[in-house]
Amino acid sequence: MFNYWRKGQWKRWRKSMQTKSSLAILITAAVLIETTAIVQYLYASWGIQEGVRSRAEAELKLTSLHIRNVTIAVEVASSNMVWAIERELDTPDSIYNAMRRLVEHNPTIVGCGVAFIPDYYPQKGHWFEPYVAKRDGGVIEEMQIGSASHDYLQQTWFKTGLTADPGTWTEPYYDEAGAKMMLCTYVMPIHDAGGRVVAVLGADVSLEWLSTTINAHPIYPSSYNLMLSREGKILACPVDSTVMKQNIYAAAKRMEDTTINSIGREMLGGKSGVSIVKDGQGNEKFVYYAPVEGDAGWSMAVVCSSDEIYHSLRTVGLALFLLMIAGMLLMTYILFRTIRGFNRLQIANAEKERMGSELRIASAIQMGMIPKTFPPYPERDDVEVYGTLLPAKEVGGDLYDFFIRDEKFFFCVGDVSGKGVPASLVMAVTRSLFRSVSVREANPGRIMESMNSAMSEMNDSNMFVTLFVGVLDLPTGRLHYCNAGHCAPILVGNGVGTLPVESNIPVGLMSDWKYVTQESVVSPRTTIFLYTDGLSEAENVVHEQFGEARILEVVGKDNHNNPATLINRMNEAVQQFVAEAVQSDDLTMLAVQYTKEQLEERLSRSITLPNDVEAVPRLSAFVEDVAEAMGFDAPMTMNLNLAVEEAVVNVMNYAYPKGTKGNINIEAHANDVRLKFIITDSGAPFDPTAVKEVDTSLSAEERPIGGLGIYLVRQLMDSINYEYVDGHNVLTLRKKL
Repeated sequence: MFNYWRKGQWKRWRKSMQTKSSLAILITAAVLIETTAIVQYLYASWGIQEGVRSRAEAELKLTSLHIRNVTIAVEVASSNMVWAIERELDTPDSIYNAMRRLVEHNPTIVGCGVAFIPDYYPQKGHWFEPYVAKRDGGVIEEMQIGSASHDYLQQTWFKTGLTADPGTWTEPYYDEAGAKMMLCTYVMPIHDAGGRVVAVLGADVSLEWLSTTINAHPIYPSSYNLMLSREGKILACPVDSTVMKQNIYAAAKRMEDTTINSIGREMLGGKSGVSIVKDGQGNEKFVYYAPVEGDAGWSMAVVCSSDEIYHSLRTVGLALFLLMIAGMLLMTYILFRTIRGFNRLQIANAEKERMGSELRIASAIQMGMIPKTFPPYPERDDVEVYGTLLPAKEVGGDLYDFFIRDEKFFFCVGDVSGKGVPASLVMAVTRSLFRSVSVREANPGRIMESMNSAMSEMNDSNMFVTLFVGVLDLPTGRLHYCNAGHCAPILVGNGVGTLPVESNIPVGLMSDWKYVTQESVVSPRTTIFLYTDGLSEAENVVHEQFGEARILEVVGKDNHNNPATLINRMNEAVQQFVAEAVQSDDLTMLAVQYTKEQLEERLSRSITLPNDVEAVPRLSAFVEDVAEAMGFDAPMTMNLNLAVEEAVVNVMNYAYPKGTKGNINIEAHANDVRLKFIITDSGAPFDPTAVKEVDTSLSAEERPIGGLGIYLVRQLMDSINYEYVDGHNVLTLRKKL
């Protein structure tokens, strides 16, 4: 009874804690939602402000550009007019014609006058100011307005124009004598033939178009644009009573807002920015201002109402509040559903983690099958190799492998169709088959056929492998290779070219396919560059492929780089090309450089013997003569004699059909590194290096007959190598000095 009570208490306590936890989560979610809404509202407010600012700046720039175009047109026309008037100073009455042309051909100019210095033309009087005005309807009126009542000599525009070289804009004013309207005048000095200033040209532009122009496209229905002169006069404004009658500081005093004074100083200082002011009714206004380009010194502002700017946001805010209420109700439902599904999610995550761990282990196992110790043969001076494999997923289907047997460098590069775990399993099988077949077979075509036969029989998933298998004879540089639907390797040495390959089908499709073995000779310092289509088909963000042309461009930059440098440079080029694009395929590269150097020979001798064992004494004498020339001691001479004799006697006994005469040529060559014997015959093809190794741990009765001769040769010499070249068996025995 007591235990039952304790169990009940425990369940009630746990349920209570779950309820409290759920309630805490719900309250936290509500607070977060509320906070998120506030942040969104503030961010939206800021975004609207930025949007209005951008529109205002665009409006200011557009209007400034329009005004500047107008002023530039006036300035250019005035400059041309000065030149024309200076040519006609001797005939003052002709000046009217020049000014008439200026007014007629420039719709912006409403009047033009030339005010001469006192008594320049005595016959015209003390004041001489010819003026041409454009009246309503396009009527042109000519007049002489200079007089004592219109003493232009005291006018600011005249005084400014005498020294305004090449020209300048005046402060706006009302012209009662000539145009009879509010003007802004562009003035320029006029010089006589001696370079003396004798008059001032004034081109008048009406300010009536200004207000219409700057308020043609308001940002909001109630927004408006404002323009100030360089002295703070209001040139354009929706309230006509303030134009040319007030300045910005008077407006600030009337609105009782000191911020306007600051804005006025900023505008008159040629600065741009944004400020917030309040009008006489306390309404908030945003003011965006910037200078107008040019010499006029004007500044322009865009004024927008805060209520109008945020009207849409406030409407949306109410909708958001209602949506938050609905969201809270939905959150409550989701919360209880989440609690119920939490356990299932934990189980799923545990399973996902287990699968991820297994994939990481599988990746480590797969990468462990690929050679990754470089340089792999530091003791050798005839081959350098470097390779990289970068899977697109945790595990992939690319492979490369290499090893040295009997002075032959075996290597392969392959690409399994598909990706992921299935491809990785096929990759592992392919690599294992390559190793198991090539340890007993040196012909790439037969290696490929054996692998194809085995993989076709177990290929229920219809997967295949594009594969390149190469066997490089290190003493001679002769390359035997077979290609099964793979990318053709690139040869980099004295130039860059593609290794020609036959069109064999990939491995694993047809078990009876006969693969073709090809042959080529690789020159010293030549690199064989192999890769999978993950390199040529690497894509950037616009799905453009890296391509073979770029591969050839990279490998061709320096034909003598070592394999590691070549592949690292290729990796850098691919990374720069794909940039941020996601890797879509496994990327594998292998570079094999044939580095055999031709050393100066210390000894070179040869002998030709018949296939008759009675000629063996001559062979022994030949070997002893070579050993003596090399300075070998008696044990070394005996070992050499035994090894060469075993190899040659084997040829004498088995190379030619019984009763057939044949020759055997034996050459001895030595440099500072090694001594080699080359045994050549034209008998039946036979590769003694392919003979299965003798298990010397077995008793004589248990061992099969034969095989001890080649075993003995292997033990006495450092390496043996067999090649069938141009119908001849070529067996090379080497001994390091």
